[in-house]
Amino acid sequence: MTSAQIKEENAVFLDDIQVVTFGCRLNTYESEVMRNLAKDAGLSKTILVNTCAVTSEAERQARQSIRKIKRDNPDATIIVTGCSAQINPTQYSDMGEVDRVLGNDEKMKRESYLPGLSGTLERVLVNDIMSVKETAVHLISGFEGKVRAFVQVQNGCNHRCTFCTIPYGRGNSRSVPLGEIVNQIKTLLAAGYQEIVFTGVDITDYGKDLPAQPTLGQTIKRLFTLVPELKRLRLSSIDPVEVDEDLWDVIANEPRLMPHLHISLQAGDDLVLKRMKRRHLRQDVVDFCEKAKRVRPDAVFGADIIAGFPTENEAMFKNTLDIVRDCNLTYLHVFPYSKRPGTPAARMPQVDGRIIKERAALLRKAGEGALRRYLLKQIGSSHTMLVEDIENGVIKGKTDTFAQVIIYSDCSSINVGDVIQVTLQSVEGNALVGSL
Repeated sequence: MTSAQIKEENAVFLDDIQVVTFGCRLNTYESEVMRNLAKDAGLSKTILVNTCAVTSEAERQARQSIRKIKRDNPDATIIVTGCSAQINPTQYSDMGEVDRVLGNDEKMKRESYLPGLSGTLERVLVNDIMSVKETAVHLISGFEGKVRAFVQVQNGCNHRCTFCTIPYGRGNSRSVPLGEIVNQIKTLLAAGYQEIVFTGVDITDYGKDLPAQPTLGQTIKRLFTLVPELKRLRLSSIDPVEVDEDLWDVIANEPRLMPHLHISLQAGDDLVLKRMKRRHLRQDVVDFCEKAKRVRPDAVFGADIIAGFPTENEAMFKNTLDIVRDCNLTYLHVFPYSKRPGTPAARMPQVDGRIIKERAALLRKAGEGALRRYLLKQIGSSHTMLVEDIENGVIKGKTDTFAQVIIYSDCSSINVGDVIQVTLQSVEGNALVGSL
């Protein structure tokens, strides 16, 4: 799963449609599609809540947010969708605050936002997600308040990790044909976006369902040829054992691919990884990071890690903690293990909740230390940076390696969305302070 840290995005009011997004970058992309569909269907005073099911905490936050939204907006229509709504629609349809529940397939269709024959919204529209064979493609002109744009290249997952419910929320793996990807990227570049992010559930599984079965690496190579004006491409989470030779060639030789590689790691102990039913072992990740640094010396790694997976003892946890150092992991997304009903892991011997919290805290502390060490090493170096925000004489953005940079300057010639050259001078919190 292309997991991002679980958080509630700020509500965005546009044409009387409000969108609240939880979870991953794929949800961020789909929320923009939903907003456009709801607007096109003529809805007003409507709040769309796009939920996540990666942890029970994410679902709790969604329900809590829905209650608060209704208190603050008593006259609004509330539509709930996303992975949590797909897997367990009843928990939302039973809420008095909710007017309609849409599945992950339905939320991408205009007719789902139209009233039924009775003139009212049908309360629950959730189909069998496993029956969906294609990924709906929607041209998006932009993302409100953002300078980088997300492009969905894949959806669903063919793997069945023992802790995960996402395949039951997203269905089996489905790839977007290259022609549709090219059209979307050209539209976004024409709208002024400088950076594109490939997003999906398991993007390194891309292409296996398409006629010619192109790999992700082959597809990126063709993309760069077909869209030479694309200068900055990022990948969301990748599986280290699914990286094909063409993708290795792109990582090594294509500067337009940003050198920030986020790994779907989950654990650093072999027995835990086997019990998770992951496709890699510890050494596979170590080898991946070593090769990436060898062919792309400026490569920086992020990783998703689960703390306190069932049966995890102190020695197993230490292996996971140590891999942060062994692989020079810089950006960590740490998730305390969350028991998901119906999964094989839920039937395994569970780790005490207090211990899970302690281990998650230790991993986050290790991640903070790793990030600070990386930032300190960047002092004195020069990087390109995408400008994300300018306010009161402060310029903020991220480098190619996704490091946050702050520049104290009121330079009027710089605009949001510009790609500029900066010299990094010091560290301030979790950011670098730079100069033009």
